[in-house]
Amino acid sequence: MWSGPRNISTAMMRSFGSRADTVAVDEPLYAYYLAATGLDHPGRAAILDSQPQRWQDVAAALTGPIPGSPAVHYQKHMTHHLLPEVGREWMGALTHAFLIRDPAHVVASYAKVRGEPTLDDLGYPQQLSLFRAFGGPVVDAADVLRDPARTLRRLCDALGVGFDPAMLAWAPGPRPEDGVWAPHWYAGVERSTGFAAYDPSPVEVPERLVALVEAAQPFYDELADCRL
Repeated sequence: MWSGPRNISTAMMRSFGSRADTVAVDEPLYAYYLAATGLDHPGRAAILDSQPQRWQDVAAALTGPIPGSPAVHYQKHMTHHLLPEVGREWMGALTHAFLIRDPAHVVASYAKVRGEPTLDDLGYPQQLSLFRAFGGPVVDAADVLRDPARTLRRLCDALGVGFDPAMLAWAPGPRPEDGVWAPHWYAGVERSTGFAAYDPSPVEVPERLVALVEAAQPFYDELADCRL
């Protein structure tokens, strides 16, 4: 599942992780991304210690045998972790899906935690490139929140895994699959017991970031035209 930041990606991981037939993995390319960029994210040292720092090692793990041989191996990925040097050949062994969100909402949310995001930080170009290369079902976060049962059922049907009502609710608290960065970012998800209600309120994008929303919009629109 390829998503950009400031989306409902962790809630989606909770949803799939609630299935009895599923094992989830949380942002497996994060340590590689931090090592390659030198960025200082919260919990950087712990993240670097918790995962392989070579993308080739991550790719081998993600396409190899999974302990317990689960029917579904749900991989929560951030598209901005796909730096240009990451090969794409290994991805042909995976089934891809795409979680999108309107750029205005993403930028407004992102601006609260990082003042000057770039288009690459938001991951829209990388997400569209993956979609064009591999295809796969597209779901919009707004549609998930408006009607989780309907949207998840359609997503599961498209993936050929069968819908499980357990995906609609979960117990609060942390999960074993959560990355070591969870204490910095997952407080809201750890309090949750299901998807939040959809909020139709318009968002305010800082004037300095309006051009960024406009730059991201065509990438989002092409994906949104293909959403379930």
